[in-house]
Amino acid sequence: MNSVNTHHGIPNGRPSVGISNSARVSSVARSGVGRQRKVPDCPLIESRNWLIHLHYARKEFGICKILIQEELEKSKGFSEFANYMQGLILRHEGRIQDSLEYFQTCHAINPMNVDNIKQVARSLYLLGRHRLALEAYREAESLVLKPEWDIYHNLGMCLLHLNERVKAKECISKAIDLSRQECSYVALAKIYLLENDIGAAVNVYNAACSIYPENSDLATTLGLLYMKLREYQKAFEKLGSALAHNPSSAKALLAMGSIMQDHKDCEVALSKYKIATQYAPESAPLWSNIGMCFFEMKKFIAAISCLKRANHLSPFDWKILYNLGLVHLVTQQYASAFHYLSASINLHHRYGNAFMLLALTLKKLGDPDNAQKAFEQAARLDPTDASIPLNYAIFLAANARKEEAAAQLKSFQDIAQQGTVNQELWLQWPPLGSTGVFFMMLEVASKMLETLSVESAASLSDNKPADVRTPTPDYLHMGPDEV
Repeated sequence: MNSVNTHHGIPNGRPSVGISNSARVSSVARSGVGRQRKVPDCPLIESRNWLIHLHYARKEFGICKILIQEELEKSKGFSEFANYMQGLILRHEGRIQDSLEYFQTCHAINPMNVDNIKQVARSLYLLGRHRLALEAYREAESLVLKPEWDIYHNLGMCLLHLNERVKAKECISKAIDLSRQECSYVALAKIYLLENDIGAAVNVYNAACSIYPENSDLATTLGLLYMKLREYQKAFEKLGSALAHNPSSAKALLAMGSIMQDHKDCEVALSKYKIATQYAPESAPLWSNIGMCFFEMKKFIAAISCLKRANHLSPFDWKILYNLGLVHLVTQQYASAFHYLSASINLHHRYGNAFMLLALTLKKLGDPDNAQKAFEQAARLDPTDASIPLNYAIFLAANARKEEAAAQLKSFQDIAQQGTVNQELWLQWPPLGSTGVFFMMLEVASKMLETLSVESAASLSDNKPADVRTPTPDYLHMGPDEV
């Protein structure tokens, strides 16, 4: 009986234990599988920011915009980076107002991000809303931990557009103190030029060139400023430096040729202009200068051809029309000269020599009444040019108006004693050397005064002016800043 009892105790022990363990294993396995299936899928909103930035850096804006749209849909419009990049792309495409809306969304998502505020301000600035842009930049200034040069630079630009130049200079000067950036130097020089302080602008550009010695644009602009100050040696050096670093700079080539043209070296000027035509073949000022070089060399057909090409490229440039009128007047094509000079005066009626040339043209066309009116208007606009009263006196003497002619000759005498004669525009004799033309004018004036029985002007011819300037006419050739 004991063995039977022992035999019956075994099934209630180990076999039951074995069954229980297998059940536990299967239940654990099932529970493990269940936990893996219940792990939530929570992708990060910014998981593809790197990909968006990669395509943006490659300028693959089409793919970039598709990725941004997907991110915005996934985040329901709350992805700061996607909105930011979309704003940059839209600004690049010229859709400034749309870009502003995306940057404002970024600012609403993260109002403490200074970059968002700066981009909002930048879009406002590009839209011409400078007052609002100024306020936005000031808000950005209050949030930064340490001063940033770009904020002060842009503050200065906003103030400049609001015509607060003193404050603008202060802000841009502070930006230069924080970081010597090229754009800040250019902006500060621009303010000085607006104030007609060329000397201060030259100092700023000199400082910029010392920091950026290989920047051809800075050297070219500095050379042009030296040309305005008539310091041609320094201008030549700076323009040569610009061409050494960038031989294809059309602006520097045109400026260099302009200096040569000022000094009557038309062959060298033409060689510079020939190189410039390879890089700026559609530059109207360039072709105008080429035409005036041919005019100086008495190649009138080539001069007219080049000037007409310049006029075709820029039909509303009054200087080109004036040059065309001058060349046609010298070549005795008076009807064409009248046409071009009238068009030039209609576009710009504040240049006295244009009226003088128009008066000479009307005289040749047999219209003395209107010629006299044109002479009077020329004298009113430019009372310091001695060529105007002298030509007027010749006109009056030819019409037997001796007393008025004598008065104009006395006016010429007063101006000539100061040495301010625009020799190139005096068309009664063929072009000579600048000094020769000047003294020929004095001799003619003396003879006319003697003929008209007025006070002798022999002293004027004998006593040469102490400072005889030989300025090149401002508008016989055009400035290189117009390329």
